[in-house]
Amino acid sequence: MTGFVEAAVRHWDFPRGGAGTSLLVRFGTEHGIADHDLLAGTGLTADLLADPSLEVTARQELEVVRNLATALPDAGVAAGRQYHATTFGILGFAFLSSPTMRDAVTVALRYYDLSFAFSLPDVSVGDGQVRLVLDDRLLPRDVARFLVERDLAAIHTVIDELLPGAVPLTGLEFRFQEPGSCGQYERTFGLRPRFGCPANVATFDAAFLDEPRPLANAHTVAMCETQCRELVARRRARSGTAHEVRELLTRLGALGTPMPSVARELNLSTRTLRRRLEEEGTSFRALLDEVREALAEELLATGAVPVEDVAVRLGYAEASSFIHAFKRWKGITPVAYARQRTGTRRGRSVH
Repeated sequence: MTGFVEAAVRHWDFPRGGAGTSLLVRFGTEHGIADHDLLAGTGLTADLLADPSLEVTARQELEVVRNLATALPDAGVAAGRQYHATTFGILGFAFLSSPTMRDAVTVALRYYDLSFAFSLPDVSVGDGQVRLVLDDRLLPRDVARFLVERDLAAIHTVIDELLPGAVPLTGLEFRFQEPGSCGQYERTFGLRPRFGCPANVATFDAAFLDEPRPLANAHTVAMCETQCRELVARRRARSGTAHEVRELLTRLGALGTPMPSVARELNLSTRTLRRRLEEEGTSFRALLDEVREALAEELLATGAVPVEDVAVRLGYAEASSFIHAFKRWKGITPVAYARQRTGTRRGRSVH
């Protein structure tokens, strides 16, 4: 199996253009939700969103997602269908002018932090199939399903615009359990998904990767990529130390890595790293906890990994330290959480 380039970011916490947040607010108001309810807790206003140059933090957009998902929990797919290639600005024009689907996918992964996605993609080709995996393990649990549905529906919509009506999915799997109705999945994706699977995976025939695109233009795509590079460089320069630390912890998988080692990786002194994180309203421990919590949920939810092994994988010297931390995060012990999750899955599978 061959892979594409890795996505440019390995965590969802990157700054975004305001167009994605505006789209979500517009979608919500069209479904009867007041814009001030959708923007609650974000510090944003409708007037601010009207500014086409607005940039928002991932956490501001995430709060809008949370407000929307609370009001419309089954609307992830419908929201995703509102995203078109042009929604992504200059990145979208790079998609549209790419010579082939393969080139468009490569551009998307290279400048993934110019998108509005929260799920982390992995794209590979094997046995004549393209396999797109959307990793949701670092997403907050309360909005993970909504975001995966939204992101996949948006990707599917854009692909259909690149090669209209020509790329049917051959398979679709979701990690979450089957909801009450599957009609929206079948209408949008053209097939009934499988639920409760190990990963969120969509597949399609690899022959479509090298189909010539009707709007391909080498000069235009080169110009668009130049602008993408400039825009992403400016955004990454402003993304902050907290983002770098979180990305580093996630990428290395070294959750027991001490702060001085992380500081060295970033070419900073420990004191400077601590000060910068304080200025951004966080701390090394808070970021480490955030990544550990997400991964702990993932490992425990399988019911197959003993608590002691989870503790080791997350860098704890003793299981008791992990148990104490988990109770602080969730209010229950890891064992109780694992029983709760596996019990919920069994209960749903019976139906």
